[in-house]
Amino acid sequence: MATVGFLYPGYSAEDDYPRIESLLGAGVRLPLVHTDIGEDAHRVDALLEMGSAARLAAGVADLKDQGAEAVVWSCTSASFVFGWEGAQEQVRELSATAGLPASSTSFAFARAIQALGAERVAIAATYPEDVAEYFHAFLKSAGTEVVSTCGSGIITAAEVGTWGLDEVLHLARTGDHPDAEVVLLPDTALHTAAYLPAVEEALRKPVLTANQVTVWEGLRLLDREIVRPELGTLFAGPRREG
Repeated sequence: MATVGFLYPGYSAEDDYPRIESLLGAGVRLPLVHTDIGEDAHRVDALLEMGSAARLAAGVADLKDQGAEAVVWSCTSASFVFGWEGAQEQVRELSATAGLPASSTSFAFARAIQALGAERVAIAATYPEDVAEYFHAFLKSAGTEVVSTCGSGIITAAEVGTWGLDEVLHLARTGDHPDAEVVLLPDTALHTAAYLPAVEEALRKPVLTANQVTVWEGLRLLDREIVRPELGTLFAGPRREG
């Protein structure tokens, strides 16, 4: 049994996790604990508070009680807004608090891009443009070329959590770019687990979404690789990361 624990901010698209767990099959558990987000706002000051060490630490004991062998902060915006070094410190503190391997969704994206062997990506974000640019800068620090960044101006995770397939397809198509090898949808508040095959078929290229890469990263921490094409190209075969 592989058990990866997730700290998830508030309530939006957390039902992606049991859906992914069911697709991964027996032998994998993905327990999730909701963190207190404070103000629900895709705004830098609110995101820095949302990702503070104290807010993350509050959920760690519950995850350990559920048998977590690794823990992932299931939030992109409240990790990349700290910058590359700050996000690394966030993960180090989380790992020290939990006494377990740890990561975050921002690093999950960086490593998933490497695993796909991609160099050029497009960002299709739900966030306001200024917040999306922080993700652009984060990926640049990881050595990834971002050929386009598109923000949608959505302020709250609560609104993003109401989006269905039509909205996700529109977001992905709007944010795609001819030079991009992969399209990124970076918000964990966005439901995508049920839509990955449809979105990749529509764009005819790999698509990485927040909850998808977060689970993949947790399994990577435990050195578990599971092939499930229903979860997109990232889960379709062997990793190509160095």
